[in-house]
Amino acid sequence: MAKKKTVRDLTSKQRLFVRAWASGMSLSDSYKEAFDVSDSTTAASVHTLASRLASKVEIRSRYEQLIAERDRQIARTAVSRRDKLVNWLDDVVEGKMLEEPSAVRMRAAELLGRSVGAFQENLSISSGSEKNASEIASEIEALLVKSQTEEAGPEEGEELH
Repeated sequence: MAKKKTVRDLTSKQRLFVRAWASGMSLSDSYKEAFDVSDSTTAASVHTLASRLASKVEIRSRYEQLIAERDRQIARTAVSRRDKLVNWLDDVVEGKMLEEPSAVRMRAAELLGRSVGAFQENLSISSGSEKNASEIASEIEALLVKSQTEEAGPEEGEELH
């Protein structure tokens, strides 16, 4: 049974290649960064070598690990910044920051409300079925006639209830 390769099994040049690739560089540029590529090497050759290297399971696996780590870090940073902003806005709204003028406090309250979705209006109109203009017009006429007869009140001999 073959031993599974780990990150430590990658060469230093392979690790450099993967880090460069995960940082956003193209495969070819990452290859050039990590390996000694002579000036006489064609771009097609560099691309082929970089693609072959990137297709190796251990290289691809490390790349995906680095991307996942970067995404987690970005998420942590975003949450941290959001929490700091919400806390600051909350302090301003509550008047804990006494040097802030009232206009700033109102704006902070607005931003705080937006951050928690307090001002979202989700307006969804659906009629259930599509009707053409003549159908809608006839429904409106029927409702008008009905409302006019109800306003007229009961005729003689009719009971109210």
